[in-house]
Amino acid sequence: MYLISGCLLGHNCKYNGGNNYNQDVIDFAACHSCFSVCPEGISGLPTPRPPAEYVGDRVIDKEGRDVTEYFVGGAEASLTAALAEAEKRGETIEGAILKANSPSCGSGQIYDGTFSGTLIRGNGCFTKLLLDQDIKVISEKEIENVKF
Repeated sequence: MYLISGCLLGHNCKYNGGNNYNQDVIDFAACHSCFSVCPEGISGLPTPRPPAEYVGDRVIDKEGRDVTEYFVGGAEASLTAALAEAEKRGETIEGAILKANSPSCGSGQIYDGTFSGTLIRGNGCFTKLLLDQDIKVISEKEIENVKF
């Protein structure tokens, strides 16, 4: 089973109320057992909501609120739900395709906390949890090279 960011599948869970529909990800999902996740949505944050970025080890929204607890809680709840779904299906989690640069789902790069579009090395909080479980994570930008 593969975990896929809901916004990439066209679910309107993105911070601005929209999505990040990606046809390559849709095509992948059509041929694999998948489970949609949105750590920010499951956390109880509203949609739409102010954008948020990592500032040091905290997640701060554009209005200056510390929303770290929501992001960490959403990451933990998403992992719990994914593990339960995998067990229910009698499958293992083979990998994840998550939204690039997100403070939840970014892999390898995340926004730097200035809300200027500047990227720095790092992982979102959900990606960190998956990597701690030895679950491979890629972004939608890497889908054409996927070799799970």
